[in-house]
Amino acid sequence: MNFNNCYHCGLDCGSKPILFDEKDFCCNGCQTVYEILSANDLNDYYDLNSTPGSIPPELEGKYDYLDNKNIVDKLLSFNDGERAVVELHIPAIHCSSCIWVLENLTKLAQGITSSQVNFPKKTLRITYKNKVTSLRSIVRLISSIGYEPYLSLATTEAAGNQVDKTLIYQISVAAFSFGNIMLLSFPEYFEVDEFWLERYKYLFRWLMFVMAVPVVFYSARDYFVSAYKGLKHRYLTIDVPIALGVSVLFLRSSIEIILDIGTGFFDSLTGLIFFLLLGKFFQQKTYNFLSFERDYKSYFPIAVTKILATEEKSIPVSEVVKGDRLLIRNQELINSPTVKP
Repeated sequence: MNFNNCYHCGLDCGSKPILFDEKDFCCNGCQTVYEILSANDLNDYYDLNSTPGSIPPELEGKYDYLDNKNIVDKLLSFNDGERAVVELHIPAIHCSSCIWVLENLTKLAQGITSSQVNFPKKTLRITYKNKVTSLRSIVRLISSIGYEPYLSLATTEAAGNQVDKTLIYQISVAAFSFGNIMLLSFPEYFEVDEFWLERYKYLFRWLMFVMAVPVVFYSARDYFVSAYKGLKHRYLTIDVPIALGVSVLFLRSSIEIILDIGTGFFDSLTGLIFFLLLGKFFQQKTYNFLSFERDYKSYFPIAVTKILATEEKSIPVSEVVKGDRLLIRNQELINSPTVKP
């Protein structure tokens, strides 16, 4: 008996291996992957790591729901009719050979213009032409080479949310004002009396006031809103003292400028807001990096196959109603209520 290992995935081929191109394969899936790579001059894939693939699951009909435009629109990050961008989570990414083959998808299928792997997050960002290929074809392709994407109900909601860049804009405004106000404050810091008092004192002070206004009313807006909502519901949050401190600094500095008492504390004010927002930005980045998608929606599929009288139809899971007959494929999970005797 011949127990050679599969050339693609490394598993035991058993007593009846599939022989192709003088190599042993354990199944037709592994043989298909090898043929795809060979046909596109990508055999270097096997030089980076021996037996890098894995046995693909049964794909027949599994991704039919990706023909549904409503579902596809929820998965896409960008779509202008001609070009679309999708970001897929692929748990099987684990080494350099994975990155290499996934970033060479442009050679495996027409219509894919670029593919980029984010290794720490195990995601693949694909840009493709709508008129040449489809999301279903792309998902089937990467699944056939052993990199099946993880698609769930939570995936569609995460992809459907537009990236909120408000915080970045707020940080940019605060950083610009903070840097310029520091420069305008130098004469006061170094007590350059002739230059400061005789020529540019009032100009510099009012410029600092003007640049501080958008920082307080735009960049620090979320702190005031959060503090107001907290007080409205009769509970204190950390945003209450922050909003109070910003208000006191701004009012005190404005009074000093208007009454010609001093230069105020606009440099400290804008610096405080800038560093608070910067810390908030890194906090959000850390939370996103540590997200494990453990809410209940992660266990729900995007769509299910409904069995009708004469056909099978893929529908979003949100459209399932009591009494529907559903087709459950291999490796799909069912959560049914406990039946009491």
